[in-house]
Amino acid sequence: MSEIRFKQKYNKEVLPELKKKFGYENNMAVPTVEKIRINVGLGEALTNKKAIESMSEVLSQITGQKPIVSKAKVAISNFKIKAGDEIGVSVTLRGDKMWMFLDKLITIVLPRVRDFRGVPYTSFDRNGNYSLGIKEHTVFPEIDPNKVDKIRGLGITIVTSAKTDEEGYELLKLFGMPFKKKI
Repeated sequence: MSEIRFKQKYNKEVLPELKKKFGYENNMAVPTVEKIRINVGLGEALTNKKAIESMSEVLSQITGQKPIVSKAKVAISNFKIKAGDEIGVSVTLRGDKMWMFLDKLITIVLPRVRDFRGVPYTSFDRNGNYSLGIKEHTVFPEIDPNKVDKIRGLGITIVTSAKTDEEGYELLKLFGMPFKKKI
């Protein structure tokens, strides 16, 4: 099997560039992407039991991996949620699936977002991890917009081994993440 494109890009371009910029001696110290987590909150699942089923199928198509169902840990009376209610689905990608998803996200999905002007730099968590939200899951090429019952948003968190936001920013920028200009 040929090597995954973004994994190859990391080893040949990104790793040497980060070593040079931050002065790392050892390849193992250079920041890398550790995992990607995709999460969909489905508050409507309390009244529509098919929402969990349909979104699980959609996430399977997008990621190539079976999602887990998230359950409420505590009751929240204002939202009519009882502990144990199914309220979302999520997938954690690692290894080759993670690299392929990152490639697809940066090169195909983000450019397809309507009125896209770049992702904000401010979505780092001070530890080099990056989170972004996509309002319409139909921007993924695997999804046929004509067969969608309801358009839903999803949250994507890219977990890196970077120690600072600056390292995480450089790592994702070298992969081609389309950041807005820093202010």
